[in-house]
Amino acid sequence: MRLKLVIPSLMLCSSLVATLSSAQAHPRPKITGISHLAIYASDMKATDHYYAEVIGAAREPDPENPKGVRYAINPTQFVEVLPLACAGICVNRLDHTGWNTDDAEAMRVYLAENGWKTPAKITRYSDGSEAFRVNDPEGNAVEFVQPSPTAKAPDALRVIGHHIIHVGFLVHSRAAEDKFYKDLLGFRPYWFGGMQEGKIDWVSQQTPDSHDWLEYMLTSGPSGGGLPEHISQQSLGVLDHLSIGVVSVPQSYNRLGSESRLAGVHADAHPNIGKDGKYQFNLYDPDGIRLELMEFHAVDKPCCSPFTVEDPTVE
Repeated sequence: MRLKLVIPSLMLCSSLVATLSSAQAHPRPKITGISHLAIYASDMKATDHYYAEVIGAAREPDPENPKGVRYAINPTQFVEVLPLACAGICVNRLDHTGWNTDDAEAMRVYLAENGWKTPAKITRYSDGSEAFRVNDPEGNAVEFVQPSPTAKAPDALRVIGHHIIHVGFLVHSRAAEDKFYKDLLGFRPYWFGGMQEGKIDWVSQQTPDSHDWLEYMLTSGPSGGGLPEHISQQSLGVLDHLSIGVVSVPQSYNRLGSESRLAGVHADAHPNIGKDGKYQFNLYDPDGIRLELMEFHAVDKPCCSPFTVEDPTVE
């Protein structure tokens, strides 16, 4: 009788060890920060002027799409602009967000082993980068990029800032998105707030291995993702955005003005201090995608919640 009791116990222990060993064999690779924001443009020429001349990013070919253009901020961060291809009236201008990882294939395996739908293999591009895409719980496309080992600093001497510190997009359910970004990928809470006390409109979570963050722009709408029925292109462009960090927003604003870069650009009248206590200044590309210049550190007490991890740093 004792033998019959011992054998199942040994089998159970062996199974548990095998499971733990498998989990340890494929840990989550590092997510080292934001790679890019990919957006659509209805007028590629006007959008080129905005990102190359107003923002000062370096115009580069797009290895992923020959019809696209990259506007590089630094060696591993850029805005990818794609020609708008939808027929009829369409308000969405966001294609996907991109996140840098130290091992794209390992990330693909990690997600697949944790039950996420992934492609069968990664894609290798002509610049030496490797990448693949998945969808988050609300259907937003997310790309993981292993940057090229030969990535070089772009020719962007006039760029207004050198680091994309956060990206944000429309989110319906914080709980649903947390299952992917927080629970599976390890994003860390940074700050949350809202326009009114007691109401949460924005939730910021830093990547596990950098101080770059994703901002949930919470709004009502259909469960499971999708656009609210009556949202305008302008309103959606406020939600779907990117932010470039600068040491001083007032100084950056003055530079844009003194170099006559703001002529004809939809932008705030002047810098403001946001609800998070940081100086900010918003500009909008020709299709309404918001670019937020933001200081690295707060100059005033943030509303709603304290910062729970360190701020991004000047690079």
